[in-house]
Amino acid sequence: MKSKFYVVWQGKVPGIYTNWADCQAQVSGFGAARYKAFTTRQEAEAAFAAGPEAYIAPRRPKAGGGVKTAKSGTRGKANEPLNPPDYRHDTVLPLPPEVEANAWAVDAACSGNPGKMEYRGVDLRTGAEVFHFGPIFGTNNIGEFLAIVHALALLEQRGDTLTIYSDSRNAQLWIRQRRCKTKLARNAKTEAVYTYIERAERWLQTHSFTNKIRKWKTDEWGEIPADFGRKK
Repeated sequence: MKSKFYVVWQGKVPGIYTNWADCQAQVSGFGAARYKAFTTRQEAEAAFAAGPEAYIAPRRPKAGGGVKTAKSGTRGKANEPLNPPDYRHDTVLPLPPEVEANAWAVDAACSGNPGKMEYRGVDLRTGAEVFHFGPIFGTNNIGEFLAIVHALALLEQRGDTLTIYSDSRNAQLWIRQRRCKTKLARNAKTEAVYTYIERAERWLQTHSFTNKIRKWKTDEWGEIPADFGRKK
């Protein structure tokens, strides 16, 4: 994944940020936040200087007065999500209208792929990290798979059936198949992660769950809130 530059026109501290975590800290809980990701610093600096109007579609007033946010699926320029709607009081995060707040998001990061891998889960209501694992030698896909299983197991312990969001199609497919179909060679260096893979597969094969596992639409909604803010 290429590096991104996040422009925050309206937030706690306006500016240009080089990772989603820092950007998120500026816009979370800020009702009128206006921000957007760019692929180069040059684009970000130009956009910051120009202001948000040229990059984010304005909110349109309702016929009966008041402010109307975009309908679910409506996007601004370059298919970027609009600002969080004013009527969302169920989360501190700037979530799109179609995303459930009573849910967790999971994500993994890997330096090298294969390389040092870690994953975590984030509560979409509070923005709080609910679990974190790693680093351990592995791949990003393995981390995404383990993160979903970790979330399922933890939620089962709590007697909860929250929805889980993941941006990994492979991981979601492996969950449905109850098997991690990684091509990572098994050797002394990867034996530790294979131990966790086998444990996760056993859990899937011996447990049932009703939690919905939904695809996080990065192209429409931006980075998943559990993102580590660096290349995967």
